[in-house]
Amino acid sequence: MTAPMATAISSFRSYKPSRQAVGLWLLAVALLIAAMVTVGGLTRLTGSGLSITEWHPVTGVVPPLSDRAWQAEFAKYQRIPQYQFENRGMSLGDFKAIYWWEWSHRLLGRLLGVVFFVPFLFFAFTGAIPRAGLPRMVLLFALGGLQGFVGWWMVESGLETRVSVSQYRLAIHLGVAIILLGAILWTAFEYLKAEHLSSPVYGGSGARSASKGAPSASLPLGTSPVNGGRKLTFAGFFLVALVYLQMLLGALVAGLHAGLIYNTWPSMDGRAFPENPFFSMPWWINFFENPGLAQFDHRIGAYIIAIAVIALWIAGRRAKLEGLARASSNTLLGVMLLQIFLGILTLVSQVPLSLAALHQATAVALFASAVWHAYEISRGEPLQAAASA
Repeated sequence: MTAPMATAISSFRSYKPSRQAVGLWLLAVALLIAAMVTVGGLTRLTGSGLSITEWHPVTGVVPPLSDRAWQAEFAKYQRIPQYQFENRGMSLGDFKAIYWWEWSHRLLGRLLGVVFFVPFLFFAFTGAIPRAGLPRMVLLFALGGLQGFVGWWMVESGLETRVSVSQYRLAIHLGVAIILLGAILWTAFEYLKAEHLSSPVYGGSGARSASKGAPSASLPLGTSPVNGGRKLTFAGFFLVALVYLQMLLGALVAGLHAGLIYNTWPSMDGRAFPENPFFSMPWWINFFENPGLAQFDHRIGAYIIAIAVIALWIAGRRAKLEGLARASSNTLLGVMLLQIFLGILTLVSQVPLSLAALHQATAVALFASAVWHAYEISRGEPLQAAASA
């Protein structure tokens, strides 16, 4: 080995990126997941999800490159129920249009694996990710791989007897993606956090004093330093769970094409409740298979989240949140209001593609905002505990 090469290798090994670099990389991964979820929604809305009937994780990255290859792919699609019962007579050009949506969605999944795995090796080798943090990173990578398997499992449900994928598998596919997004965001926030808390969270400058062991005198009157923080933290995590469940309800709505019925608001075609909500037996299965009831549940979920976000925002004001905790609270409120507006507009417009995609992208932003706010207010709890010690 030559001396310059040895010097370069030694310099590389001694180089250690900052924790903030790891956090920024994870935020980029989270952004890619958000893009993948949005493209997945468009794939669903355009009816493109069953256009590729085989799963080749490596070789599938190469699309058809000749007329003969395109004809072969089209012939495979023509054998499944969706073509035979819904798209019979489709031209090759129309098939290419839906094929590219599904191919792009799968390409993003492959790109996500590379964007996570290669920098992970670099950060692990240079020590920017400590040994204690390696198991979590491996778990995140494994969860991403699981998402790929779940995606194919979902596609399989529409290849033999159905003309579309199972709404249950669609919800699971989305659910795993959102769990992965939340875990990566939380990890990113931890790496972006400074070595010590230099910005106030609760109650202004008193919070900074509390981090140094001094008591905080700026908590709201009548609020217990520990219980106040714990209650707000619990509310933040509870909101994350609510938004997650609402997104799963949205997946059921998409899977059942429930957004194409009852396109009025606030009533459902003049009714407070959908017509014949429990026509299937057993009665409880209607919550998952009756399009009208699925839409009703999604509406109610939106109202509950709106009330919860406003209540949490008011509680944060009373707790005198400052710094990033206050910023995340305001962001959460703003994104929630935007999402409510987009949801209503998408419904009454009978789900145009552009609005539906924006509505889904904003749902991802709402979940990310809820995770961010939960993280920021949970950081405030140790400060209040120290203040009461």
